[in-house]
Amino acid sequence: MATALSRWLGMVGQRVISETDTADQRLNKTLLIFACGLMSFAAMLWLAIYWAMGIKFSVTVPFSYLAISTATLIFYLWNRNFEVFRFAQVSLYLFVPFIMQWSIGSYVTSSGVMLWALLAPIGVMIFQGARESIPWFFAYIVMTAVSGAFDYYLSYGRQAGVPLNTIGVFFALNFAAMSTIVYLLFNYFVREKERLKQQVDERNRLLSEEQRKSEALLLNILPQPIAERLKQESGAIADGHDDVTVMFADIVDFTRLAEELPPRHIIRLLNAVFSEFDRLTEKYGLEKIKTVGDAYMVAGGLTGNSLDYTNAVAQMALEARAYMATHTSLQSRRLELHIGISTGPVVAGVIGVKRFIYDVWGNTVNIASRLASEAMANNVLVDVATYQRLHSQFDFEGPEALAVKGKRQLICYRLEPRPVTQSTVVRPVQLRS
Repeated sequence: MATALSRWLGMVGQRVISETDTADQRLNKTLLIFACGLMSFAAMLWLAIYWAMGIKFSVTVPFSYLAISTATLIFYLWNRNFEVFRFAQVSLYLFVPFIMQWSIGSYVTSSGVMLWALLAPIGVMIFQGARESIPWFFAYIVMTAVSGAFDYYLSYGRQAGVPLNTIGVFFALNFAAMSTIVYLLFNYFVREKERLKQQVDERNRLLSEEQRKSEALLLNILPQPIAERLKQESGAIADGHDDVTVMFADIVDFTRLAEELPPRHIIRLLNAVFSEFDRLTEKYGLEKIKTVGDAYMVAGGLTGNSLDYTNAVAQMALEARAYMATHTSLQSRRLELHIGISTGPVVAGVIGVKRFIYDVWGNTVNIASRLASEAMANNVLVDVATYQRLHSQFDFEGPEALAVKGKRQLICYRLEPRPVTQSTVVRPVQLRS
């Protein structure tokens, strides 16, 4: 029996509140059903009290209210038209207390039962809003005035058979019950609003947290100015830069190393190396472009974050080389780098719409890549433009000419850190055969 009742109540609950309802709609429906139950209970309780006290009058009005209220609820469960159900219930709240008063007698003999009609504008204010409640409150005032006129012109000399002490008791009951229902409705309304607000605040917090993670992820893929533009622009992003310094750093004999070590060791090793390179990129205010296999590509001068970006790239190259030579976990593998740096114009932009990347193109990129591939182990080769910009800040060996297929010879220099007590040294550079 209990299982069947629980199943039936569950089915009724599903009819009352739909899965597609918003939080506010669920709250409004719950409140109206709650108010409907309170009013029905109050009507039956008042009847019982009157009859227990031996006060006899027509029960047509309260029973008619119960019948109509139940009928509107059944109609709502059948067609799920909440607007019709709400209008019917609010209309009952407004008119039935006045009709009840007129059936008993005057405002005094009915113990101010018409006060219950105030639930109509209050209910509309809760269910729909302050503006929608104005017509209902106006109707309540008009009905009160009409009831007062009836009392003034028709009630003199009319005997309702209700003792004054009973009238006093019911005045207190009506005011107490009405106040209780209004308080319960507003209490439930406020608590539910607070709960919904807490849910909204929590969702906003989670949304802000997810947005922060998304922003961080996007900034791990793109430079910040490009990320901001990508969020606002729907078309392709491509920019020309007149002066950018590009660096490629490759691990020497990485193909052989990948054949000798298990995959997880290779991944762990690359992660350690490139994580340090990422740190250096942040340290010198540069932009990591991408990694391809064992190659790490970085550029300076794309975002305007650093004025001396060529120097920053050179400093990063030397520090990256020193890291490979001195880091304990890498010394056993004897890992070395060959690095190429070139300075000049590039085109930069975002490629694709899915799994997109920010990349740079141009002859400057090609030269940096070629210098990296031609450099001996632990050498940092730079082109002429980079040398001219840095020759007063670092030591260089060279110049030397590289034979580039399909182009004229490529002049390069080998970058070295400048000792404090020495001047610039220019010596022939060794190239990888």
